[in-house]
Formats: sequence, structure tokens, C-alpha cells
Amino acid sequence: MAQTQRKILVTSALPYANGPIHLGHMLEHIQTDIWVRFQKLRGHVCNAVCADDAHGTAIMIRAEQNGITPEELIDGVRAEHMKDFNDFLIGYDNYHSTHSSENQELSSSIYQALRDNGKISVRSITQAYDPEKGMFLADRFVKGTCPKCKAEDQYGDNCEVCSATYTPMEMINPRSVYSGATPIEKSSDHYFFKLPEFQEFLQKWTRSGTLQTQVANKLSEWLDSGLQEWDISRDAPYFGFEIPDAPGKYFYVWLDAPIGYMASFKHLCDRTEGLNFDDYWAKDADSELYHFIGKDIVNFHALFWPAMLDCAGYRTPTGVNVHGYVTVNGTKMSKSRGTFIMARTYLNHLDPQYLRYYYAAKLNSSVDDIDLNLEDFVQRVNSDVVGKVVNIASRTASFINKKFDSQLATDVAENDMIQDFINAGDTIAEFYETREYGKAIRETMRLADIANTYIADQAPWVLAKSEDTLPKVQEVCSVSLNLFAILATYLKPVLPTLITDAEAFLGKELTWDNRSELLFGRTINKFKPLMARIESKQIEAMIEDSKEAAAAEAALKEAHQPKQEETELSKDPIAEEINFDDFAKVDLRIALIAKAEHVEKANKLLKLTLDLGGETRTVFSGIKSAYKPEDLEGKLTVMVANLAPRKMKFGLSEGMVLAAGPGGEDIYLLEPHDGAKPGQRVM
Repeated sequence: MAQTQRKILVTSALPYANGPIHLGHMLEHIQTDIWVRFQKLRGHVCNAVCADDAHGTAIMIRAEQNGITPEELIDGVRAEHMKDFNDFLIGYDNYHSTHSSENQELSSSIYQALRDNGKISVRSITQAYDPEKGMFLADRFVKGTCPKCKAEDQYGDNCEVCSATYTPMEMINPRSVYSGATPIEKSSDHYFFKLPEFQEFLQKWTRSGTLQTQVANKLSEWLDSGLQEWDISRDAPYFGFEIPDAPGKYFYVWLDAPIGYMASFKHLCDRTEGLNFDDYWAKDADSELYHFIGKDIVNFHALFWPAMLDCAGYRTPTGVNVHGYVTVNGTKMSKSRGTFIMARTYLNHLDPQYLRYYYAAKLNSSVDDIDLNLEDFVQRVNSDVVGKVVNIASRTASFINKKFDSQLATDVAENDMIQDFINAGDTIAEFYETREYGKAIRETMRLADIANTYIADQAPWVLAKSEDTLPKVQEVCSVSLNLFAILATYLKPVLPTLITDAEAFLGKELTWDNRSELLFGRTINKFKPLMARIESKQIEAMIEDSKEAAAAEAALKEAHQPKQEETELSKDPIAEEINFDDFAKVDLRIALIAKAEHVEKANKLLKLTLDLGGETRTVFSGIKSAYKPEDLEGKLTVMVANLAPRKMKFGLSEGMVLAAGPGGEDIYLLEPHDGAKPGQRVM
């Protein structure tokens, strides 16, 4: 074996057990799986574990809405997640749940170690509380109107319109997203992890090479501004693990979620002979531990998590590999545009290896976002995988199968090109190791171009026309298939199914270390197409299905929303915004109702004679159902004085009086306070 065998444990961030996997999630799990497959291909002992993040208020509430228990909900979601990952060829050695006996045992023991080391404090805090549901509300579970810009339907911590920050109780008309009730303030004791006491440890650890420079720089900003104690408890009702010796208090989901990595691995160890938990998690373990995560959860994995591990007597990660987000066609994933694509929707239309290859071609070791450009996606997969790599085998295998009884040439002169392909494996291996997948793909495609140029130059289809040059045909095609085998080895972590089929065709298991063992003299099997091209209609159908799924989800979500109390404003929303200049054109005046009388043959109208303080106007007003003429005379009201006269069959109406109400008997004429005089402008 070329290298000393390493012992490696790899994890991916835990998907939340509250919904399906989408293509944003798949970036991380594909990135992880490629790295793990590469390590195994190199002959290392590498185990990959993951689990569903199964605790929290959101899961408890969704289960209630669905009329099932939280356990039933998370079991169903976990089965869906496992199927999605399996069908995307993600080969976890164990996929578990944070709602497990292993996780409860480890979470309790780690908490007790933190407590016994004096790193837990308790103090009372005041939070928003839903009086109808009888539960405390996290900021995101309160919605209302922004107190700064008055934007409606904002979350209880910050405004997405003006970026203002506030507390839920500072909002205008705050409401619980669960019941629609107005929250009240309520206090309770909470448990805190004394994170500031790990300031010095974390300053050293975050600069130890464990993190990408971009991530370490970001964390230094948080460290320099001063760490705060971390609230690790939640009050009942809550779906999670109860804190030992604290009845009614539960571990906040982010305390037991990363411990879920340990629990999943322990579950694997308990059923795998020769795999020992302490060999990977003890402080003096000589193994390697890597986390693959998204940049949105860096603080949990690179501040809270290593501090907890160190305090509780466990090793810290060898590396925390952070990636960016996925955009689609240059913009944020959109449900309305059909680009918020679920893993299952994708799988209903396309081969998972297409996406694995495209993500690999775009991924590097940075934290930058990557864009899934669907047009480029089609072009690149068709051009690279089908048009270059598979093309090498499809152009040459038929000659070997048909003209040489599937036998590759034996006597072939030493070929520098083959040796160059073999030597390139060291560079490509380094790219995979450092997660520079895009560079590994580019180097592999550079070699594929060389192989295709060689085939084009030798033109075996021309040579095959003459019996005299048939030996040359066998040599050219045999060289080409050896080049294909080497390239297939380099792509095996990315395209596992395609390469498994290629191995069956070549009659050889491909590993990094045996890439120099050539196929000359071997008998190959009949070549079968390895991958079809992507058709644009497949992309179009996937987008349409995504739109339909999003619409159905929105309808279901709407059905589960608490019914809001109907208000006058909700029944009749405010009209489109106008500017001050528009409003200033309206001349409102105080008017005295000098006379009021019925209008013959008019069911709704009263004829009003209005005194504006020296000038009178006639106004026909539809208030007959609510007022008797004798009740109006002598009262003050407000009229629009500069409204163009309107000719009616009963006469000329020279303005409009102001009233409120929905109509019928519920009409309320505006009346100014005492002291107002006819003719005065309403400001």
C-alpha cells in the first residue's frame, strides 16, 4: 500500500427532521460522500456517520398539527431522508437519530461533566409566552409588524425589510405563529454554558489549522467582541431530553444535536466488531475526525462544540470543513420559479450522478457559494461525462468486442501517455484530499481530452477497413481502454454507479493503488452504454413539478396556520400608497348641515345643504339607511370641498361628506369636536 493506513471518522451536518431534503442539502452530503469514497478508495479506514436532528418545538408542533406523536413524525421523516440519501448514492456507514438512547446517555454525561466542572450557571430570563398554547416562544415563533418601518408579517427578532432588530414584545401587534394569540411576558430559570471562560482556548483552537482561514477570520470577530454565555435549556412543553436533576427543563436542540455525531458512531460501534468508540473520541485518540457543515452553523461547530468537548474530556475535531450556499441560475432558490428543488423531485427526472458530477466540478475548499446553473449543468454533464469520458470506451470497445473476441492486445510498446495518466493520479489525489474537487475534475478532463485526441488521430474506424492494419486497431483500442480505466479510477468517488458498470465491463476492480496494473492481454466484457445524455425536457419537467409541489406545500401550510382574528383593516385593506403631493390636493373642510331631506324615489340618498361659512353646497349622500334627516340638521361634519361636481338624475352633487363603516345601518358620519367652525380646513 502506498500510504500508511489512516483511521478517519467523518460526519455531515444533521438534517432537521421537519421536512424533505432539497438540493441545497445535497451539496454538503455529496461533498462529504466524495471525500469519504476517495479515502476508502485509497485504502484507509474511513467511517461516515450522520443522523436526523430530531428535537425541538417545531417538530412537536408539526406532529400536533398532523395528529401524530413526535416519534411517529421523526421516524417517517428519517425513512424519507435515508431513501433520498441512498438514491443519491450517499454511502453512510450509519444513519441514526438524535432521539436515541445513545444520544440521551451521552448528552446527559457531557452536561454533567460541564456542570461538575463549574461551567453551568442558572438565572431567570423573561421571554414571550403563548398563553393559549402554554409555552414559551423563541423569537422566530413570533410574528408581527416591525416597530421601525411598520412592515407587516416580520419575525420577532429582526425585520427583513429595514433590517431593524428588536424583541418580540417591541413589535406592533405581535402574535404567536402557533395559536395566533398575543404573547405575554413571562420569566423562568434557564441554564447557561459559561462559554466566555473558554475564550483563550478558542482563540488558540480556531487558529490551529482546523478551520479554513475565512472561517477563522470570521470567528475572530466574534471572539474579539466578547463571547456570551450560551442558553442551553428550554422549558416544557418541549420535544427533547430532560436535563438531569432539572424537572421540566430540556436540553436546547443545539446542545444534543452535535452530540448526535458521537451517538451515531456509538450505535455503529455497538454493532461492528473491532470498531471502538474511544479510539475515535478519546482525547489521546490517534484517529482523525472531520465535520462537513454549511457556513450558517459555524458558531455551533467551531465555538460551542469544541469548548464542550474539551471540557467534558473528549478530543476536538481534526477539521471542520465549511461550504457555502447553493444558488440556482444565479439567484436564491425560489419556490415560485421552481428552482427550490427537492431531492425526490430531482430523482424523479434525472440520474443522481449528474448532480454529483456538477457539484464536484464546482466545489473547492473555500466557503464561497456555488451556483447550479441549469443550462450549464446540462452542457457540462453531456460534454464531460458523456462526450469525453464515456466516449473513450464507446468509440473503441466495439472494435475489441467484434474483431478481437473481446481480447485486448498483449504486445504493446511502452506508452509514455499511459504513464503520464498514471502519474497524474498523485496530483488528483491531493486535490481530492484538500477538497479541491473542481481542480481534480479539470485535471481529469484535461487527460480525457488527450485520450480523445489520440483516438481521433489514430482513427481506428479507418484502420479497421484493412486487414493489414487490424493489429494496429487492437493496439490503439487497447491503449484507449487502459486510459479509460485510469480516468474511471479518478472519477470513482464522484460517479460510483457509472464506474461500477465500467468495472464490470473491464473485468477489474479499480483502486487508486492498482491504476498502474494495466489491462493488456485481458478479456473484457461486452460494452453497454454507461450514461445517457440529459435532455432539456427533463429539466423543464423537473421545474414544473417543483412549482406544483411548492403550491401544494403553501396550501397545506396555509391550512395549518392559526386563524387570525378578523379586523376592520383585514376586511378592507389600506389602499395603494400615495405621496404627500397627491394628498395635499384634497381640500377637506368643516361643514354645517343646514338642511337634510329625503330624495323622492331614492332608496339610499339624503339631500344635504351644507354651509361652508358663507357659501352653501348641495351634496347627495348615501346615508339614508343610517340617519333620519331631522337628526342631522345643525350638526358639523367634514366634506371634500374641491371634488368636481357630479350630475345625478336627482340634481347636481357638489362634494362629498366623510363617513366610516361597511354600509347599511352601520354608517357613521364624521363629526369634528366642539370648537370647529364651518369653512375651516381640515389639516
